[in-house]
Parts: sequence; C-alpha cells; structure tokens
Amino acid sequence: MDVKAEVLRVFQEKDTMLDSKAIAVELELDKKEVSKAIAQLKKEDLIFSPKRCFYQFKK
Repeated sequence: MDVKAEVLRVFQEKDTMLDSKAIAVELELDKKEVSKAIAQLKKEDLIFSPKRCFYQFKK
C-alpha cells in the first residue's frame, strides 16, 4: 500500500482541514507514517496548511 497515495485520497474525499491524527485513525496507520506522507505531499505542493498542524487539499 502506498501511504502517500492513500493520504492524498483522504484529503480529496474529505475536502476539509485534517490533522495527521485524524488521517491515521481513518486509514488505521501509524501517525508517524502519515506525517511523513503529509510532508512529502506538502513539498510536492499538493496540500497546504491553512492552520498550524492542519492540512487541506490544494484545488
């Protein structure tokens, strides 16, 4: 399973601000894995942070 792809899918489906803990619970994954995927997605400019520790899909 590609964690980054799954995290991106959750962001696209929810279309709201999410934190790494909420995504980890949703995907039943370790929070550290989700945080790594979020960092990669942010570097690729696919998500942004409208509020500290929360992220959202970039449209």
